[in-house]
Amino acid sequence: MLKSPYHGGHLEVIVGPMFSGKSEELIRRVTRAVIARQRVAVFKPALDDRYHAAQVASHAGRAIEALAVQDAAAIRAHLLGEGALLPDPGQALPDLVGIDEAQFFGPELGPLVLELAGAGVRVILAGLDLDFRAEPFGCMPDLLARAESVEKLTAICTVCGAPATRSQRLIGGQPARFDDPVVLVGAQEAYEARCRVHHTVRR
Repeated sequence: MLKSPYHGGHLEVIVGPMFSGKSEELIRRVTRAVIARQRVAVFKPALDDRYHAAQVASHAGRAIEALAVQDAAAIRAHLLGEGALLPDPGQALPDLVGIDEAQFFGPELGPLVLELAGAGVRVILAGLDLDFRAEPFGCMPDLLARAESVEKLTAICTVCGAPATRSQRLIGGQPARFDDPVVLVGAQEAYEARCRVHHTVRR
């Protein structure tokens, strides 16, 4: 099997609610790898254009270059070649692959990142573990179960100041309804961090 020069192939997942510093932590880890002269490749979903179309950016303003892609198949094509199911033994892979907003990628992301980790790549994913309803978000539960390392971050509840684990979606200043679409890209204008007690969804 193909091995990357960095032999610590494994999967790291960073999760938490909105405004908990997930992208900031991803940027920090990728930046350290760059300082260590490792080869990195960073991806983000194309639908997330809140701050910059070709960067992973934190709410605090830090950013790193990233390739915006439509889905996990586009990540696979970029790293392994169009239509490839397994790494080409003659192909050099990055030492580190970072993926931001991982919850927006479908179930195809899981097999890809496990394949990369098995080939010796350090894979770092950042994303929401819960959607605005406080339900498990997309592919994240499976990725959390399979990761070697999980870091769950908290934000600050905007109501009481307690540690926040939920993302409160607001529509016109009011809590969103449970049956509203799950995906709505936004920042302070549409979301707040809330604790369990103060997280609300209208039924």
